[in-house]
Amino acid sequence: MEAGADDARSAQLAFWVLWAGVFVIKLGIAAMLPLFVDEAFYWQEGQHLAAAYSDLPGLTAWLARLGVEVGGNHPLALRMPFLLLAALVPLLVVRITAREYGRRNGWYAGSFTLLLPLAGSLGLLALPDAPMALATLMCVDAGVRLLRRVDASSALELALGLAVGALSHYRFIAVIAVGFLALALLPDGRRVLKDVRTWTAIAFGASAWAPLIAWNFDNADAGLRFQLVDRHPWAFHGDGILFVAIQALMVTPLLFAALLHAGWRARLGALPSTRYFALLGLLIVAGFFLLGFFADTERVSFHWPLPGYLALLPLLPAALATWPRWLRIATAALAALGLVASLGYYAAASTPALRARAASNKWYPSNFAGWETLSEAVRGELARMPPGTRVIGDSFKVGAELGFALGNPDIGVLDHPLNRSHGRAPQLRLWGLEVEGREPGPALLVVAASEVKLKDLLAHYQRLCSQFGGLPPPRVVDIDHGHQRFLLFRLPAQATPTATCVTPVLAYIDQPVKGARVPPRFTVKGWAIKDGVGIERVQVLLDGNPVADAAYGRPNPGVQSTWASSTDPNHPNVGFEAVVDASGVAPGTHWLGLRLHGADGSVEDWQQQPVEIAGPR
Repeated sequence: MEAGADDARSAQLAFWVLWAGVFVIKLGIAAMLPLFVDEAFYWQEGQHLAAAYSDLPGLTAWLARLGVEVGGNHPLALRMPFLLLAALVPLLVVRITAREYGRRNGWYAGSFTLLLPLAGSLGLLALPDAPMALATLMCVDAGVRLLRRVDASSALELALGLAVGALSHYRFIAVIAVGFLALALLPDGRRVLKDVRTWTAIAFGASAWAPLIAWNFDNADAGLRFQLVDRHPWAFHGDGILFVAIQALMVTPLLFAALLHAGWRARLGALPSTRYFALLGLLIVAGFFLLGFFADTERVSFHWPLPGYLALLPLLPAALATWPRWLRIATAALAALGLVASLGYYAAASTPALRARAASNKWYPSNFAGWETLSEAVRGELARMPPGTRVIGDSFKVGAELGFALGNPDIGVLDHPLNRSHGRAPQLRLWGLEVEGREPGPALLVVAASEVKLKDLLAHYQRLCSQFGGLPPPRVVDIDHGHQRFLLFRLPAQATPTATCVTPVLAYIDQPVKGARVPPRFTVKGWAIKDGVGIERVQVLLDGNPVADAAYGRPNPGVQSTWASSTDPNHPNVGFEAVVDASGVAPGTHWLGLRLHGADGSVEDWQQQPVEIAGPR
């Protein structure tokens, strides 16, 4: 029986206050947050409108284009369509739950949708998850209505939901497969599947996959191979067991348990709709849990089970009603803290000072960091170069981010491992933006050195030398203590033939290690190399200021054995040692770095690392 009208009104008021508050906070963060690299690439796709792309169906790019066409080339405008779609998600949960289980439960389910961190932060970034979440709920709603009675309006909603999902992401195939299985397992569902109107809706939804199928047919199945083969090892690995811990963290532990409890409790429910919600939600979550033992572990995947949680949310209020009051309050409070933490992460990523403090941390938001600073440096370099100078990025990340900042969706990029590992290489080739090497005319080459592991960095520089006929001394753009590091090479119109490849420097501080606690007077040891010319001088920096000149030329044969292709003339004597007197600085965390002077006159600052300087005894 539905609870009293007063309870329903209180729940309704709480929902709307929460809905409005979350939306306003997300608007503020979205206006300040630098573009995530995937958002920038979707903007670039939107500037090259097509029915489908190498990494995704077309809807995300179309929404990105719509945003900037209406609101201008600003991050908030780009994200606005996604924010609006995400704002509809809790409203649809309210509608579904209220119809099936009463108004009070509907408002409660809607509030928990907002408190669920994965759903509450939805739309903050211009990613395909927002339209896919809305498509999931449209299909869930249509499925429940069809279980009650097959009619034209329910079939139409199913058709629209299937079409929106098909235009959102390859991953929506999981929702379709599990939805079909859930209907097939229910007697009423099998009745639905026998109706011609259901199959008409399914056929309409299937037709929305046609652009993606056509793209893959024309491009040797490059998109399908990336999504289903290339990005996944398809070999068993034990990391899948971490799914439970990661999901408990991302959903918050009590809410995660409550959703699973709600689904398990409802799997044998009296109503077909109740069993349908339970089957759909539990099978999606369980399916992604099993997939985690065989699938990609390098890229973010914690958001994949969100469609399953959305299907379970209508069951949540009834399940929580069986819990003690203190536990219900704790569940809501912990979920609210999770939402605050999720939104707080994005707020911190949009704040340069906070981002810089996290520079050496595992959670450093590198994909948000430094793009505005880089674009300003690029504008400055272009102003000193001849008109018509072409900008070339070394990866799709640099090309897309600079493209958005400079208003140029046609910035060329090199063939970089990142382009392939993110499924963007085929699309860049289709646009004719993949650059193989030096072309007629001056160019500004922008290299994201921090995107390449140290062990691979020398080989990366050597490839650049072979592609561009040598490299001039770069302008180094260090952001957040060098943890986001770009090199800008001004390439003249005509290459100067050189027999020797002069690369940017490579260096490493062996002592003290990152985060070490050191006395006010301490020793710094490490190594530094520069192919072609060698290192002439090493300065030790503290908080960006020189504090010591290192003795350079100490034997370190291990460097040459690790980088066997290095042509630094100082090998094996590439080590350095210095004594730093930091007695004049305040105790606490400081940033230790290097300034490296090449024998060719170049000067480069190296990435800094934190050390904890102890106070005097």
